[in-house]
Amino acid sequence: MKNTSLHSSASAGAPLPVWRHRSTAAQRANWLCWLLGALLFYLGWQEISENTIWVFAADAPSAAWDMVSRMFPPRWQYTGQLWQPLVDTIHIATLGTVIGAALAIPLAFLAAGNTTPSRWLARPAALVVIVTSRSINSLIWAMLLVIMLGPGPLAGTIAIALRSVGFVGKLIYEAIEETDARQVEAILATGASRLQVLGYGIVPQVMPAIVGTVVYRWDVNIRESTILGIVGAGGLGLPLAASVDTLAWPQVTLIFIAILVMVGIAEWLSNRIRSRLI
Repeated sequence: MKNTSLHSSASAGAPLPVWRHRSTAAQRANWLCWLLGALLFYLGWQEISENTIWVFAADAPSAAWDMVSRMFPPRWQYTGQLWQPLVDTIHIATLGTVIGAALAIPLAFLAAGNTTPSRWLARPAALVVIVTSRSINSLIWAMLLVIMLGPGPLAGTIAIALRSVGFVGKLIYEAIEETDARQVEAILATGASRLQVLGYGIVPQVMPAIVGTVVYRWDVNIRESTILGIVGAGGLGLPLAASVDTLAWPQVTLIFIAILVMVGIAEWLSNRIRSRLI
């Protein structure tokens, strides 16, 4: 009886709608995006092709093989001259991360919509600082700071710090905005002050994100610190640039090995720290 009524109602009613993944307008917009992407790719490739000497590009494999053949065996006697630049690189990354995090965490609380004291003044100002820091690469910061402060690890440390502010600040303020509002409301219901709400309702929720972001940024800064010496900001980049300029390819190989070992140890340490603290 039940099946008969269902059959009769379905046959007597309007035809069932046909399911579609996207509406007609959405399909057209999707195809338009693909066409625009293909057009941009074509225009970009055409611009690159017009400014490329393809004779040199065709000779690239033989030139690369010639360079690689000159890089081996590594010049192990050069190891003693890499210890100080290696230590400088670690110091630049570590101090730059600490300074950047110390500046970024307060900025993150000012930029987050649920913790900022002013949506019309403090929040836009903090967001401008975060966006500016993220928009400028650490190598560009280092170039500017070497001109102002002179060559050396100090310029590299400040460059890493300025770059870290935007990265750490953005991830933390997004984590702050994603906190559970019910915990905050429960603490507010007890008559807690604004500072107590931050300390007991928001900070415990975002602490894992803060620790994970800072440790991850330190791991990234280890990599970035290795190239700052190219512009005179200290670290392993300084002997690397000197070795490339003098075509001392066996020394370049040794420096690459040192960077690889250092980055591998930093990766292992960051994973261990995050697994212990988060």
